[in-house]
Amino acid sequence: MLLPFVKMHAHGDDFIIVDRRGLDDPITARIACQLGNRHTGIGFNQLAVVLDCDDAAARIKFWNPNGTPLATCGSATRGVADRLMHETGMDSIVLRTERGLLTCVRAAGRQVAVNMGEPSLDWAAVPLSKAMDTQTLPIEGHPAACSMGNPHCTFFVQDIAAVDVEALGPALEVHPLFPARTNVHFVQVLDRGHIRLRIWERGGGVPLGSGSCCCGAVVNGIRRGLLDATVHVHCDGGTVTVHWAGEGGVVLTGSVEPVLQGSAYLP
Repeated sequence: MLLPFVKMHAHGDDFIIVDRRGLDDPITARIACQLGNRHTGIGFNQLAVVLDCDDAAARIKFWNPNGTPLATCGSATRGVADRLMHETGMDSIVLRTERGLLTCVRAAGRQVAVNMGEPSLDWAAVPLSKAMDTQTLPIEGHPAACSMGNPHCTFFVQDIAAVDVEALGPALEVHPLFPARTNVHFVQVLDRGHIRLRIWERGGGVPLGSGSCCCGAVVNGIRRGLLDATVHVHCDGGTVTVHWAGEGGVVLTGSVEPVLQGSAYLP
């Protein structure tokens, strides 16, 4: 079977889009893992499967490259929105994910903004393994936690260049406090409107960027009183903007760029 796909990236956060509207969905954990291999497959940080939907322009299912599903991906959601807005000639579109209905709009240039929904701040919703204040976790470094549909754990550091993300990330991802594992962020606050962010992504390793991680990091920084409502997040691959007023939805804005299109062979 040949599976058509499009590959895109958002400041280096790469993903593939498989449009199955009007068709069956052949993606399983095994196939996602096969496609996600950067040596023997296509390679990506996330896979987005676009499906028919009764109450939105489309429904999106997401996969990690290790074959695990995830509820949300800010970069791939914006990539799907970009393609469907080009297709329809519209400047706004509504997509359904496990986060619910997400509104996406065209911003300046090739930028797309998505309202990622309201963050979950309660310990049970992150989820954590026991009741506690999610603003200060009982882990060395005293990180904060929230959920944007997937768990986020944010450490605030003085010098991000001194942090060995590849060494610290894997152990923190599977810390017993996180029964569903977690994304891990390391944040250096540059000023109240700018942060430097490096990420260990649950099920994916160290990416150049991550939309939902940018959102989670900013939410936790605002809750700590360190940041203003609009923050420019500087990741390894580039910069996105996150806005959160302290309540309501978190808006993620940044560019998305096509890379290639083709067909993958599925045995």
